[in-house]
Amino acid sequence: MREALFLKKNREKWASYERTPADAPDELAERFIELTDDLSYARTFYPGSKTVQYLNGLASGFHLKIYANRKEKKGRFTAFWREELPLILARRRRHLWYAFILFMIFILIGALSARLDDEFVRLILGDGYVDMTRENIEKGDPFGVYKETEPLTMFVSIAFNNIYVACRVFVMGLLGGVGTVFALFQNGVMLGAFEYYFFERGLGPESILVVFIHGTLEISAIIVAGAAGMVLGAGILFPGTYTRRQSTIMAARDGLKMLVGLMPVFLLAAFFEGYVTRYTGMPLWLSLSILIASLAFMIGYFVIYPAKLTTSRNRATTTTSAIPQTQPNRT
Repeated sequence: MREALFLKKNREKWASYERTPADAPDELAERFIELTDDLSYARTFYPGSKTVQYLNGLASGFHLKIYANRKEKKGRFTAFWREELPLILARRRRHLWYAFILFMIFILIGALSARLDDEFVRLILGDGYVDMTRENIEKGDPFGVYKETEPLTMFVSIAFNNIYVACRVFVMGLLGGVGTVFALFQNGVMLGAFEYYFFERGLGPESILVVFIHGTLEISAIIVAGAAGMVLGAGILFPGTYTRRQSTIMAARDGLKMLVGLMPVFLLAAFFEGYVTRYTGMPLWLSLSILIASLAFMIGYFVIYPAKLTTSRNRATTTTSAIPQTQPNRT
């Protein structure tokens, strides 16, 4: 292969390694292996070239980083939440936006369908739930469903169900991301129809104040799970400069870590639903405080903090040398 073609084929990959530093040990190792392979090839066919010098400097930086990480056994749990997961979220922010936009569209589809078809809500939520809710509304307790089950039992069942739904949304990404989009469609349409049912009866604001005590965390987490599934699907369909196997493994690892990062969120949401939401008559300021705090946490940790961390890392990263420009073939 001519050196010019070798540079053209790999330049963007090397640039991405410099723009977005890897902190996860597995990803560091994979990138280091890729670089050493490229370096070996360049030494063989373009000895003494600037390409060899550049790759040698880049690979040396990865070697030092891997060596430093070997000594960091303690604090691995803390490092995951403080750096590893946020950096993955920053790297995959495009998929987060895709999942968010699609989910909002699906909510609107659900609400519009409920408005146009009186039977749509029953089709989506089931006759039993609709009849029970109507009876609760007539009794003056529209959200009485949250009071019918003992708190601990409700907490456990809700936590299990939410985690199951999130895992299903992620695993369906194996269908090239189409399965994940369909899962988001199901959940979005259901939420849209559910909210329209209450808004149509003049209970919209009350439903927001009550249901979204736990729903803010649940819905946000489902969107992140959807993004994880899309990451998996994109890794399968668009391997880029990696082999399809390498791309799939890397995407699955990132998506799985995003999913793991949601576990505390689901547990907290289940706690709210089991122990807090049942107090439907709580003061307005308290309900709003929980809603705002939950939303601020999800946006702060899953969107703002990853962006700031990446920006600070990029500023601190000093490039050992510039990527070489295309050169005439020396062989």
